[in-house]
Amino acid sequence: MNNSVTEQPSKYNHLEKMSTFQLLSNINTEDKTVSYAVENEIQSIEKLVDVIHAKMEKGGRLFYIGAGTSGRLGVLDASECPPTYGVPDNLVIGLIAGGDSALRKAVERAEDDLSLAWKELQKYDINSNDVLIGIAASGTTPYVIGGLSEAKKHQIITGCITCNKNSPIALIADFPIEIIVGPEFVTGSTRMKAGTAQKMVLNMISTAVMIKLGRVKGNKMVHMQLSNTKLVNRGVKILAEELHIDEVLAGTLLDKHKNVKKVLDLYKDKFI
Repeated sequence: MNNSVTEQPSKYNHLEKMSTFQLLSNINTEDKTVSYAVENEIQSIEKLVDVIHAKMEKGGRLFYIGAGTSGRLGVLDASECPPTYGVPDNLVIGLIAGGDSALRKAVERAEDDLSLAWKELQKYDINSNDVLIGIAASGTTPYVIGGLSEAKKHQIITGCITCNKNSPIALIADFPIEIIVGPEFVTGSTRMKAGTAQKMVLNMISTAVMIKLGRVKGNKMVHMQLSNTKLVNRGVKILAEELHIDEVLAGTLLDKHKNVKKVLDLYKDKFI
């Protein structure tokens, strides 16, 4: 792809001659531009969020597919939804080319297989009730292209997150999101600005969808899984604040019912 912005030379040269301070300052200068690039695509993100919300309200699921950094970011976002919002593990599903072992080590040529993503998606019985988002900084990853193409044939709504304009995946997807962050500090190292942009967009998508699904009250994660001491303490503080009770009673109620939202629903009229 000759016009690939993500492969254009860095604006900086002779990086090996820079001091540590210069390296860090220049990386930070480039990173500052990412949020503005994301801002330019908020309306596109909005359209995709609303579609996902509508599908999920009817029992649908959200799938992410990607390779390398893009795949890891999708898996990360999916894995954080259950503990943060108390949703089932199979509501948001992230797949990476090469499987879970690729989260730690590159799997040779996995991303070049056009048919692999669809084979993996079929294991989850993906269907027209679901939404599939392909993530690829370049927008040219065969694994993602193949997955999106097959999904379209099966009337599955598709979106994408890419950092090149008019890339193959953007031309396939029903709801393309194109975050044009420009050349990387290290030429072609899309784990940097492109990866940051993709992470930001994924945060926006999953957070907005979960809020619209009622998994947040006010600004608090009332459906979070109480899987460690920190989260239990957070739940106690939420209940104490929302119900105007002391933390001892809040802790007792939380221990009894095991869910912040359930306690709020059961006792909102008793203490307020």
